[in-house]
Amino acid sequence: MLRLLFVLTATAIGAPATFADWSRHVVATGFASQTAVAADFTGDGLPDVIADAQGETHLYVAPDWKKVVIDGKWPFRPGERDTIHSEVLDVDADGDPDYIGAVYSPGPVFWLERPDDPLSDRWIMRIVDADVNGTHGLITGDIDRDGRLDLAGNSAQPKDPYPNSLVWWRVPEDPRSAEEWPRYVLADQDAPGLSHYLGIGDLDGDEVADVVSAGKDAVTGGGNWFAWWKQPADGSTPWLKRTIAVNQVGATNALPADLNGDGVMDIFATRGHGRGVLWFEGPTFEAHEIDPVLAGPHDLAIGDVDGDGDTDAVTCGKDSYVVAWYENDGAGVFRKRVIHDDQAAYDIRLVDMDMDGDLDVLVAGQNSRNVVWYENGL
Repeated sequence: MLRLLFVLTATAIGAPATFADWSRHVVATGFASQTAVAADFTGDGLPDVIADAQGETHLYVAPDWKKVVIDGKWPFRPGERDTIHSEVLDVDADGDPDYIGAVYSPGPVFWLERPDDPLSDRWIMRIVDADVNGTHGLITGDIDRDGRLDLAGNSAQPKDPYPNSLVWWRVPEDPRSAEEWPRYVLADQDAPGLSHYLGIGDLDGDEVADVVSAGKDAVTGGGNWFAWWKQPADGSTPWLKRTIAVNQVGATNALPADLNGDGVMDIFATRGHGRGVLWFEGPTFEAHEIDPVLAGPHDLAIGDVDGDGDTDAVTCGKDSYVVAWYENDGAGVFRKRVIHDDQAAYDIRLVDMDMDGDLDVLVAGQNSRNVVWYENGL
């Protein structure tokens, strides 16, 4: 029986707004952005932003956010090039960050090589995988324990050749000449319901990386769940599915971390196509509701927002138009703190945008048609 900890007693619903602690900075407006990432793409020591811009990929150069179009619609027809999610990774191991993007359906997953002059030279696009269909979430992590970052994502459409599946890719030794990256199907047709985002972490303490995900769409069959897949010790595929919770309407996000300081991995989660923010306490993954009313928390990032040594979380209700962070007391009791009450999102990141040593919040606003970041003043 699940014990539901409603945080009204300790925290969340109706918590006071804390706008004064966060300054809002607009990076771009006028288009519905589905994903944005930040890194020092220009080599000047300041984090820049790359954002999806409805068929184009834009680099916004800090600190003034000058726009540079680094990838147009080629080789796709207009309207087919929308990037739904993205990651940053030094793919070619040359010391600077490259950009990885996913076009939802029919794909592909691609990467853009950061050129010597990122403001004037062409960012060359290369394919990671053209056969996955429905990649909605990308995440990096060392899956095979070789000391190098790998990439994981989903093939969430119920269509061949990898229907209702989760995959991971190893970066090729020579990614510039590779036709596609080595693909490993970790969840072989057992992730139905249009899976959304993924998390990577050692869920069972065996020192092997596992993967967490969520399926949001019961209409297509089998959605409304949170689950994790246990990686075999020998790294073989497919992995073993472990269901965490069902009847989770609109489940989208699940990220692993030790949230209560007991040395056991927990999972912070959101129902981004429904309502609610919650966490699951390991090792049995007992559910604790934090904020059951936030509508459309489609995005999620975790990190130490207030610098007190524990893991907090941040999300934005794409339907509620509320950006909020959830303050962890270190024991897994969370207090909702409102950052802004007139901003939608599709994607959110925690990153030190102003290089002052704390985590700021970067938001790609789909319905609000903007990209903004909130300066952490805690």
